[in-house]
Amino acid sequence: MNPPIRMLVIDIDGTLLPSAGTRVSERTCRALREAEAAELELVIATGRRQAYAMPLLSPIGLRPETVLITSNGTVTRTLGGEPIDRFFLPVETARALCPALRPFGTTVFTFDREGPGELVLESLQALHERIAIWVEANRPWIREVRPLERAFDAGEAPVQGMVCGGVQEMRLAAEALAESPLQSQIEVHRTEYPSRDLTIVDILPPGCSKGVALQRLAERRGVRRESILAVGDNW
Repeated sequence: MNPPIRMLVIDIDGTLLPSAGTRVSERTCRALREAEAAELELVIATGRRQAYAMPLLSPIGLRPETVLITSNGTVTRTLGGEPIDRFFLPVETARALCPALRPFGTTVFTFDREGPGELVLESLQALHERIAIWVEANRPWIREVRPLERAFDAGEAPVQGMVCGGVQEMRLAAEALAESPLQSQIEVHRTEYPSRDLTIVDILPPGCSKGVALQRLAERRGVRRESILAVGDNW
């Protein structure tokens, strides 16, 4: 007999948020509130950073202590802002990624800070041509830095790097990283949307993923793997 579910973990894009939608439906909001009322621990796990996730989550009416795993597992905190976990790409690793990824497109680095400069890239225009909706939604937080290596002059480490492009192009990017000297210093995850010929390659600190962040949280809570239900739409 299977143990009862104690923890419900849900992705945002393509899961809570419909692929063609811009808000979580009222039916889904109601179901999430009912899950918390039934004493299930609800966890939101997303590739988005917290500032990009909160406009979607705030209207749902979840508890402040609800856990939010962001930036594909590098940052974990509650909706109320209580820190739980955070991991960084070392500055020298991030700087070395700039020339390694430049042949494949525009690289974006995410810093766990508030305001302009949370997202740093070299060319807003080049990225806009590929993911215009994302660029427009995040424009207030984006800062252009040329060359991108200068984004690390102050010594601040990012929590995440990202490059996006066509499916085949990004498979080549992932292969290039796997064969580079940086391979042991990073974790690489691909999210593919073949119907749009779009792939997002996320570069994280070693050992990081939404799954690992969830495992760490579950161990803190004393929740066994068999008591966790996780829902998502991609790898």
